[in-house]
Amino acid sequence: MRTLVLSLIASLLVAACSNKKDFKAEPFSIEVMNKYTPVKDQGHSQSCWIYAMLATIETEHLMRGDSVNLSAAWLEQKMGTDPRAPRSGRGTCLTTVHLLQKHGVVAYDAMRTVDVPAPRRVFMFGVELTPLEFAHSVCLADEYVGLCSTTDVPYGETTVPDWPDNWDRSSYLNVERDSLVAIAERAVRTGHGVCWEGDTSERGYSFERGVARLSLLNGRTTDDHAMAIVGIARDKKAQKFFVLKNSWGTDNPYGGLVYMSFDYFREKTVALAVPRKAFGG
Repeated sequence: MRTLVLSLIASLLVAACSNKKDFKAEPFSIEVMNKYTPVKDQGHSQSCWIYAMLATIETEHLMRGDSVNLSAAWLEQKMGTDPRAPRSGRGTCLTTVHLLQKHGVVAYDAMRTVDVPAPRRVFMFGVELTPLEFAHSVCLADEYVGLCSTTDVPYGETTVPDWPDNWDRSSYLNVERDSLVAIAERAVRTGHGVCWEGDTSERGYSFERGVARLSLLNGRTTDDHAMAIVGIARDKKAQKFFVLKNSWGTDNPYGGLVYMSFDYFREKTVALAVPRKAFGG
């Protein structure tokens, strides 16, 4: 009987392994690849928006020649002390900036998980700083501008979107969809980090494949994920793609990166956070 049970377990394990798809990397030619810190894994948290915005800030500094790697766990822990924050743990990229300004931040290696004591000091290049001083050195309060595209208000006007995740009432400049694409492309090509928020519920989005292409649209666009844009590439048909740094670990053909077609980006983007100097403001 024991032999039969062990044989059955072994058969189930083999079947489970054989059902796992091993996707091969599609060929892309890289036009721009800005510097970025190692891909992280948010686990079961709903804090992709923190990971994405911090990755954007990190790329911004790496491209200047600075070495910055920031702790999402610190902000996750501090958000729990804010009475406005939802229990879901969700937010927007600009919420991350506001949390930085209020609670500070520490280095990634100083606090990798939320279940450890929060450091009281940050040591960088022989200098001792408070988390708030460190945060103000890596991101100014008005350093990033929020952009969205909606027909609810005229283009060119600033709005406070009534998104459930926008609980801190961040403001966004409303622009046309084509302008979102152009602004993001210009920022990336000039060496800046860009934070993307949008819809990954479409059939054309696949983290396992590492690719997002337009497929059969489901007729709605939800704000369900955030990533940092770190590059631009073309596929074998010469179609342009943004290269995004995800926070779901490295288990895909591109080590955790996702190649998103410009068409997908145009249709499924909800908002961007772009450095003000890249936007021209």
